[in-house]
Amino acid sequence: MPGDPVLTTSTAPALAGPPVFPNGPLSPISRAQTASGMVAPLQPPSDLWERMRSGFAMPDLQGELVTDREQWYATRPDYIQRMTERSSKYLFHIVEELERRNMPTELALLPYIESAFNPQAVSSAKAAGMWQFMPATGKYFDLKQNAFRDDRRDVLASTRAALDYLQKLHRMFGDWHLALAAYNWGEGSVGRAIARNKKDGLGTSYQDLRMPDETRLYVPKLQAVKNIVANPQAFRAELPLIENHPYFQQVLITRDIDVALAAKLADVALADFKALNPSAHRPVIIASGTPQILLPWDNAKVFQRNFEAYTQGQYASWTAWTAPATLSVGDAAKRVGMSEADLRGVNNIPPRMLIRAGSTLLVPRNAKVDNDVAGHIADTAQVAFAPEVVTRRSTVKARKGETVATIAKRYGQSAASVAEWNDVSANAAFKLGQQVVMFLPVRATTARKAAPARSNIKAVKRSPGKTVIQSKKR
Repeated sequence: MPGDPVLTTSTAPALAGPPVFPNGPLSPISRAQTASGMVAPLQPPSDLWERMRSGFAMPDLQGELVTDREQWYATRPDYIQRMTERSSKYLFHIVEELERRNMPTELALLPYIESAFNPQAVSSAKAAGMWQFMPATGKYFDLKQNAFRDDRRDVLASTRAALDYLQKLHRMFGDWHLALAAYNWGEGSVGRAIARNKKDGLGTSYQDLRMPDETRLYVPKLQAVKNIVANPQAFRAELPLIENHPYFQQVLITRDIDVALAAKLADVALADFKALNPSAHRPVIIASGTPQILLPWDNAKVFQRNFEAYTQGQYASWTAWTAPATLSVGDAAKRVGMSEADLRGVNNIPPRMLIRAGSTLLVPRNAKVDNDVAGHIADTAQVAFAPEVVTRRSTVKARKGETVATIAKRYGQSAASVAEWNDVSANAAFKLGQQVVMFLPVRATTARKAAPARSNIKAVKRSPGKTVIQSKKR
């Protein structure tokens, strides 16, 4: 049975310091004391924007770059509207985590700059998720990336990793602006820029450093969004209402389950389900690797009730299959009972590639398969490819005393292949100067470029994974 929906956050506002308890007679509190923020309100803010504003703690950045970015955002109200509406699913959790760590709450706005709060965003440099983690940095912060999930896109895991990283950078540089520069540019790059300025007798603040344009604009962008959130009226901006209440809950799952079925059982639109569970980039969620899903607050119990009542067959129509040897896509498809096109599509297999031995593929799960995917497979599954071998038909002259075996050894081929190509036995000998047919490997890219330009060339499929370039008969 799936566990009860688990709410992992609280709604108590963070205080600037530890609570102070009176040690003498009670006395009335003045209006000035109330206005100064020394007194915690009895009720939390009903609006998450208000709660976030109360936790702004980073020094403000001033300058022309900030003004320029303010104008850029302010003149694009549709863009702001889309970003803020998309963020409404995630902001409460991020603000909660920042307050729990006593970090400035304007850092919750950073995904606006990184990805426009799109957890499926992928940069040209292969950074992914709303916090835009590079693969190596993601692995350093324990974000799993395998055939079934990419935690760089996971709402909870990526937020945890991003805040861990920002805290680490703040401890290194002692300044939030420099920490943000390092988040964008790399801690080594910022450290070297600081060292250069120190050597030259220059300042070492964010605005003093020489850095790429992207990093130079990074904090001004965040400051501009912060200013708009702090005072939307001044920029004629309208922020959608985001209630100061959790948007989602964690729900434990104990069986592999199709993404479409999970959304159906929760009575949630498929697009909304994927927005909350973006790390599940395959049509099935593997319970041993992803033991919980996120669901809108009011749909958690709906899912649990429908999950327990489901009697229409298996929860998952997909399972994992490990290639026992290096195979062509066609051979692998035959083994698992799929069309080659479907196997390529569901596993993102590029053309002209072989599937390496040990690769784990997603394949249909038949009614006889009772077991879900094992945990070690769910955590380590990878897919690796090798290029198809492209060969060109050519002839070589046999040397004195040459045999099938010696020619095969000279060219790194098997004796059986050489014998087959020349229609002789495997122990046959050749006369001095005799023309021996060989199919020798060539670079695939060269062969593909050369083939269209020569009318007497054609590609012949000789065996799985091998494409041969040979002359047409005249």
